[in-house]
Amino acid sequence: MENTCTLWAPRILGVLRIVTGYLFFWHGSAKLFGIPHVPMFDNLQIMSLVGLAGIIEVVFGFLVFIGLFTRFSAFIASGMCAAAYFIGHVATQGQFFLPMLNRGEAAVLFCFIFFYIIFAGPGAWSIDGLRKDKTS
Repeated sequence: MENTCTLWAPRILGVLRIVTGYLFFWHGSAKLFGIPHVPMFDNLQIMSLVGLAGIIEVVFGFLVFIGLFTRFSAFIASGMCAAAYFIGHVATQGQFFLPMLNRGEAAVLFCFIFFYIIFAGPGAWSIDGLRKDKTS
């Protein structure tokens, strides 16, 4: 069992990175491009905090998804999610220790998944991994 887990760990990390980047990208796409349409983001000002969050989500979500500059991208994304939690959820809804009540669960989960990726690296199926193999 342990050998199987060791063999599959980089692949599962790669899947976690890909799924997380994909989901993060679509949060930004909804804000910037209206795809998928979320009425709350209608008439969004790009030069607002939510507009800046959308830019970060699209750019760094895509980079994490493809595994390019993964650790740096995860660092930026994790920091943005931490800021979003405190500025967008705690400051407006209260309940610091109860993300379920301030609707900040996604921000917390994204923050800590990206934080893990900073240290764990991109896992399997990443451009960073391809670039590393070519320089070795």
